[in-house]
Amino acid sequence: MSLHSKLGKCFVLFAAAVFSGFFSKSAHAQATLLLEEPYSYDGTFAGTGHAAVYLSRICAESPTLLRRCGPGETGVVISRYHHLEGRDWVAVPLLPYLYAVERPGEVPLYADAKLVSFLRRQYLEKNDISGLDAYQVVGSAYDRTTYGFRIETTPEQDDALIRKLNAETNREAYALLNRNCADFAKQIIDFYYPHAVHRSIIADLAVMTPKQAAKSLAHSAKHHPQMKLTTFLIPQVPGLKRSKPVHGVLESLVLAKKYVTPVLLFHPVLVVGVEAAYWTGWRFDPAKGASIFDPARGLETPLTAGQRTWYEKSVAAMKRENVDSEPLPNWREFVSKTEPQLDAAGQPFLRAREDATTQIGICRDNALRISAPPQLVEGLLFARLEQELKSKKPAHASEQQIQSDFNLLQQVTKSREASLAAAVVAGTE
Repeated sequence: MSLHSKLGKCFVLFAAAVFSGFFSKSAHAQATLLLEEPYSYDGTFAGTGHAAVYLSRICAESPTLLRRCGPGETGVVISRYHHLEGRDWVAVPLLPYLYAVERPGEVPLYADAKLVSFLRRQYLEKNDISGLDAYQVVGSAYDRTTYGFRIETTPEQDDALIRKLNAETNREAYALLNRNCADFAKQIIDFYYPHAVHRSIIADLAVMTPKQAAKSLAHSAKHHPQMKLTTFLIPQVPGLKRSKPVHGVLESLVLAKKYVTPVLLFHPVLVVGVEAAYWTGWRFDPAKGASIFDPARGLETPLTAGQRTWYEKSVAAMKRENVDSEPLPNWREFVSKTEPQLDAAGQPFLRAREDATTQIGICRDNALRISAPPQLVEGLLFARLEQELKSKKPAHASEQQIQSDFNLLQQVTKSREASLAAAVVAGTE
């Protein structure tokens, strides 16, 4: 079994990332904390999320050996894991960490569990990463929304961090209460800015959590403008069940009502602690003032309420017109009868099981290139836009993202209308 393999679940976690094109516009490097929302069992019970740091100037010779990035390289996401064949941390390139693909144009427009599993397996096998839990190192953005907190670093600091981590023994050091993923993220950020991240005795009972790390970093940045803190949100790719809001330790306990009610009844003193925790930490909003991350364009301005309303009405009108002319297929039903594959360019597409000739490009680079029935591509784009336009506060999409998807939908609709017109002409001849 490879040393990259088995990743255990972490009680808390951070992830960090931002697109290379955005960073290339800056004269400085950055380290980024990303606060990842919980999902699955973590979302149901603990709700504390997962932790990592994105380093824009640092790359990986291997998942456990760091070096300075060369021209065109985008940096790595580094995080502590549990049950990683005795290893304490691994480093994974940015786009694979987020989307399990290597180029922005390959990111799926809409993903289901089958496609996500396929993309993860393809990437892991190609890069000789094995193990039952190895899926945790790639494709984070399919499972959850992430909040980024970026600070500036210097080349000298980055070189010093590389020397430090390469020189240390990379052996498993995970401990739930004091050496978890958020503790590792704290160590990295504090290496650049000592004491920038600290624990909360009240809100988290002195356990390091992702939410507290983000909150304390944001607070430190107010007093240290040289950090040049930038916040942003990486939206979850449309398709899978949405992730949950991230919480601290005491907050998670209180929100799990079936457990907390007896506790509060028999331990009324805890009520005072809960109230204090609320005023000292729970009100922290990680999305406040955040830009929206796009894998092809970098950071963009969030969609406004007025823009959302206009696009919702426009998409609904287009859908009504399309249904009147020709019924659209049920996208979810169609996807359930397909198998994901890679085309000649290495980009994902879906092939119908019952008719191998029916294929549909699932990413932006091949949605129009593969000769698919236009109504299927329309179904894909309607499904994506409807999920992107769902009311969220704050917005989880930028106006540029919605406009790009809307333009693509208009192109496909014109193609379908042309096909229908051609069929009518052919029928009258």
